[in-house]
Amino acid sequence: MPASATTAGGPRGLALGVIAAGTLMIILDGSIVTVALPAIQRDLDFAASQLSWVVNAYLVAFGSLLLLAGRLGDLLGRKRMFLAGTGVFTAASLLAGLATTPAVLLAARFLQGVGSAMATAVGLGILVTLYPGSKERAGAIAVFSFTGAAGASIGQVLGGVLTDLLTWHWIFFINLPIGALVFAFALPSLPADAGSGLRAGADGWGALLITSGLMAGIYGVVNATEHGWGSPHTLVPALAGAALLAGFARRQVRARTPLMPPRVLRSRSVAVANLVQMLMVAALFSFQLLLALYLQNVLEYGAARTGIAMLPAALVIGAVSLGASARLTARYGERAVLLTGIALLIGVLGLLVRLPVHAHYATDLLPVMLLAAGFGLALPALTSLGMSGADESDAGLASGLFNTTQQIGMALGVATLSTLAAARTDTLTAAGSSRAAALTGGYHAAFATGAGLLVLAFVLAFAALRKPVSEGGTPAAPAPEPVAAAEQPAN
Repeated sequence: MPASATTAGGPRGLALGVIAAGTLMIILDGSIVTVALPAIQRDLDFAASQLSWVVNAYLVAFGSLLLLAGRLGDLLGRKRMFLAGTGVFTAASLLAGLATTPAVLLAARFLQGVGSAMATAVGLGILVTLYPGSKERAGAIAVFSFTGAAGASIGQVLGGVLTDLLTWHWIFFINLPIGALVFAFALPSLPADAGSGLRAGADGWGALLITSGLMAGIYGVVNATEHGWGSPHTLVPALAGAALLAGFARRQVRARTPLMPPRVLRSRSVAVANLVQMLMVAALFSFQLLLALYLQNVLEYGAARTGIAMLPAALVIGAVSLGASARLTARYGERAVLLTGIALLIGVLGLLVRLPVHAHYATDLLPVMLLAAGFGLALPALTSLGMSGADESDAGLASGLFNTTQQIGMALGVATLSTLAAARTDTLTAAGSSRAAALTGGYHAAFATGAGLLVLAFVLAFAALRKPVSEGGTPAAPAPEPVAAAEQPAN
């Protein structure tokens, strides 16, 4: 077997499978919890105000630590970071499954977020170094993106089935055999890398600023769902987070060994891809979660039936991600494929805006599930663009940055669209609408806002991403933009 097809311990395909399996486990855990929340609340006697923190405790830890974990992976070794993260996540899953009080479950969810950040932050960085060629990288990223795009829908199916047939504890216990297998196969298959050492970027103050800034900011945003945007519970941590992040940005320009070298964001493709992703993920929260709530709260589907109803979306996303996306990208380029995917997703939310109170699955919902193919087109193209400026020394950082903007987008989507839906529902209820009609009207408001965010993402991608042309005049895949070396002034 040629050297290019192997890692230090075996075929690249096995390494890709390990990273995809580890990512799928983490993505599944993010969505599998949502359909089990009512059962968790009943069993552990959660107060209504506490229940959202079963999701938020994970989100705060995950989103705030991704960038730091990605950079530490570059410095200490990406394989070490992936293995450590998988171990922490698996152990925390055991603790979550055994939880008998809200406090223990919330602590376990926070630790799951820590482990998820450590493993997820370096996954794309490992792939970039394993697959340096643009065509082979497109195929690898298509597999990786499938785990993110379809994993949420699969998690809803699995969460509903496990909760209905067994108990909610099994949504966490199922991670134990998966985590053990991922760890066992990662040891021989992932390439060993020593990292560049802490002296290459051990900016302690920068690490403190970025981690505390992201944690405070995300904490403030997720509080908006419960307390509102004008509440001190939201404004104080959000403003503190913004100030800390501004301090981090200033320090990175001045530090001798910055945690995030400014050159990383000098690639237009990288900067725009991260911004487009933030908008897209914020918008599509309404598809992944609010549509599931519509199925349960308005159409009165059970947990398992809700998951099964979402299954066609997972299947079509998987078919497009693993089948067509890499070939289309090779032929037409990331930009064209991304724009096509976003256009389909605008159609998804456009159809959801007209959902009736008494919807029929075949005519009102199945077309929405099929148009979700746009996920399978947009996410691989966006991932390729987001990693296009990464080199060997910064691959983990670029991976952490890309995943961080994804989590920030999710937090913004949860807070903004949930608040809009709740406010519209309250208004319609006060006007005398039935519960089902008021809930549907609230979801319509969120779907319409999400569609607007996608339109903004489309315009930004169309205007800001370059469209390279090959010698024959045919649009070609964008080549990675050279990342200029940054000056590093003394502290």
